[in-house]
Amino acid sequence: MSELYLAFTITDRIRSRDVVKAYQEAGVSAPLVTLGKGTASSEILNIFGLDEAEKAICFGITTDSTWEKIKKTLERRLRIDVPGTGIAFTVPLGSVGGKRELMFLTTGQGYEKEEESHMKDTAYSLLVVIANQGYSDMVMDAARSAGAGGGTILHAKGSGMEKAEQFMGISLAAEKDVIFIVTRTDKKNDMMKTIMRDAGVESKAGSILFSLPVTDTAGLRLTSED
Repeated sequence: MSELYLAFTITDRIRSRDVVKAYQEAGVSAPLVTLGKGTASSEILNIFGLDEAEKAICFGITTDSTWEKIKKTLERRLRIDVPGTGIAFTVPLGSVGGKRELMFLTTGQGYEKEEESHMKDTAYSLLVVIANQGYSDMVMDAARSAGAGGGTILHAKGSGMEKAEQFMGISLAAEKDVIFIVTRTDKKNDMMKTIMRDAGVESKAGSILFSLPVTDTAGLRLTSED
């Protein structure tokens, strides 16, 4: 039996290709990369002898054993355990929308489904929807019809999307919109089903989605009182 995680690695942009390669070599299907910027104060940068740097954030779904492989590769090739090089961490996954999509995301990782842990039994969930770029409105229209109040969109690039055509018989674009939607957990399943129906992998949006447990919230008072 194995747990599923959303694994993140944040490092300088020039290292992003090496990070993606580490994910792919470990068997992660279609890891995604988006861009960001570090916010460390000038004092902290001076202490560690660093320059203000633009960042790359790589993320993908892994099993616990796959993550151990990635971590070892990051430490060996990128020296990510050295301060100032970058950080890597995992977040436990709640659920994935669709059996076929789950198999695609975990193929080659030796995943065996197990019961959800108590940590995932939370009042709120974060839905993460990975859609073809330009179709975020289609995703949000579906989500709102199931009760979503809104979402946040990031732009990212996927690697290894050709595996989707081999595995699921569909073509997915490399350029992606990643949509984050916080919802009450009791609405999560209906919302995921609606997005899968109206904006899923066989639609123009080509969406794959999964959920993460949210342990606490602020700013959702009205939603909480529904």
